[in-house]
Amino acid sequence: MKITSFNPLIASRDPEAVIALFEALGFERQHTKTGISDMDITSVRMKDANGFHVDVANGDFPGDRTLIRMNVDDLDEAVELLTARGFKKAGSFKETEETSSSRFNIMISPSGFIMDIIKHKE
Repeated sequence: MKITSFNPLIASRDPEAVIALFEALGFERQHTKTGISDMDITSVRMKDANGFHVDVANGDFPGDRTLIRMNVDDLDEAVELLTARGFKKAGSFKETEETSSSRFNIMISPSGFIMDIIKHKE
């Protein structure tokens, strides 16, 4: 399995405020993806002049949550590796979610950090 990108993803009830903060830090919106999962999530990918990325998504949490977004070339292998280390499906997400351009799993570690593992379709 090869990791193709790795960055923070912030889920917030007020994503526009988080986006405004990162814009003030020099990040620019790269693209927006809507209608993700049955929860109708919208995610905004941002990038700064140094090539760093942050994703900001809407989320129904009592406060903001920071996840690790990891794009991979083999989703099944990544899920297998994490499952073998005690990760489980997070929250009400399906085992594997699918959009028009990707498949992904939201998984939580035994200690509580959350990873969004994504494989983009060819």
